[in-house]
Amino acid sequence: MMMERLQALEDKREELASLLADSGRMADAAAYRTNSKAFSDLEEVVEIFRDYKRLLKDQEGAREMLQSSDEEMKRLAQDELAQIAVRREATEKTLRRLLIPKDPKDDKNVILEVRAGTGGEEAALFAAEIFRMYVRYAESRGWKIEVLETSASGQGGLKEAVVAVQGRGAFSRLKYESGVHRVQRVPVTESSGRIHTSAITVAVLPEAEEVDVKIDDKDLRVDTFCSSGPGGQSVNTTYSAVRITHIPSGLVVSCQDEKSQHKNKAQAMRVLRTRLLDLAQQEQADERAAARRGMVGSGDRSEKIRTYNFPQGRVSDHRIKLTLHRLPAVLDGDLDEIVDALVNHYEAERLNEELRG
Repeated sequence: MMMERLQALEDKREELASLLADSGRMADAAAYRTNSKAFSDLEEVVEIFRDYKRLLKDQEGAREMLQSSDEEMKRLAQDELAQIAVRREATEKTLRRLLIPKDPKDDKNVILEVRAGTGGEEAALFAAEIFRMYVRYAESRGWKIEVLETSASGQGGLKEAVVAVQGRGAFSRLKYESGVHRVQRVPVTESSGRIHTSAITVAVLPEAEEVDVKIDDKDLRVDTFCSSGPGGQSVNTTYSAVRITHIPSGLVVSCQDEKSQHKNKAQAMRVLRTRLLDLAQQEQADERAAARRGMVGSGDRSEKIRTYNFPQGRVSDHRIKLTLHRLPAVLDGDLDEIVDALVNHYEAERLNEELRG
């Protein structure tokens, strides 16, 4: 199946080469640019596929050498086969990776939202820990973190936090974190020592640019108010906080972390654009394949994707049946083992879909 797919790509590149030769004498510059990009995009996979076919031919030749009555020739053939086997395995791995369709959103920056769910104050405290976990992870990757909105609870937790994450590979690494994160532990407010289960939600969205989403000013209602601290305590006597309502969709975004009304409005618009883009993409996905939203691991935010069990010191990702017994390290931002496993799992799924298609 993989060979047929690769051969089809090589044939496609040859076809594009012929088209480009003709396009060079044509006035249609747009067609020439489109064909040039498609030709260039296929260059790496086709060249490696050709190397792979040469490897297979060399392997066939070495196997024929094994039939020789010359013992020295046989030893040379065996050595060559061993070297070819190593190169073939590495080349096949590279080809499988190149066959996976690239997610066009992978190069986007991220809007990451953490919200307390069921569990009252305990959920808010856990939300603060998960928020810190992502901040530490982003720092370890060299990404830039920009806090857009936070809403604190009464005991140091977070009702909600929205941040922008900027850096190479941010969305490609974080996109599988969307969903319900569950915590099992004895809350600090629990006097009887009983283990409670609370939950928070995490949403990871590719940050929308102005060219991605067109927003008409007449569709917006902008309200200003005094920003406040935990428990409603006023921390700013000027009307610097901004609440933007997108009337057609009903989406509401507020921002009060900046001292300037202008900056708060700009931050709120960033979040609004991203949420509108996500809403549009969700609607398109629903139309294309509504049934897929119910599948385990689809990333729907109604799913329970991970459990953090404090008594046992473990973290379990339910989509890929992965359990790690190093909860403190994970909460301190050491997420690469989980993220790598998720990336590998979903890339394998996408490759299988590509080959079946």
